[in-house]
Amino acid sequence: MSILSPLFPKKTNRMNILKMLFGGGTSIDFAELVQNGAQIIDVRTQGEYASGHIDGSLNIPLQALENNVGKLKKDKPVITCCASGMRSGSAKGILEAQGFEVYNGGGWASLKQKI
Repeated sequence: MSILSPLFPKKTNRMNILKMLFGGGTSIDFAELVQNGAQIIDVRTQGEYASGHIDGSLNIPLQALENNVGKLKKDKPVITCCASGMRSGSAKGILEAQGFEVYNGGGWASLKQKI
């Protein structure tokens, strides 16, 4: 018996649990979002951003995000990205709490291939 047993049915496999926790189960057309004006926010450090990023993205490091939400347009969706998807997931939560429509794009290199 696992610690997760009370939370998830027996047939739920580990991958599905991860998808439920991190939102990896839904298919999002990031290219369409960008074509329709979505803002890409890269929440990595300035040094990480300087080593490579998506053209047209805005670099707002995660620790500075709450103080810089005024730089974002609330009437346009936001796609967050970082190195692996962890910080962008945190950024998604911060921005959703501020009333933004937000999508976690995950790692910037992977997102770049999707758009």
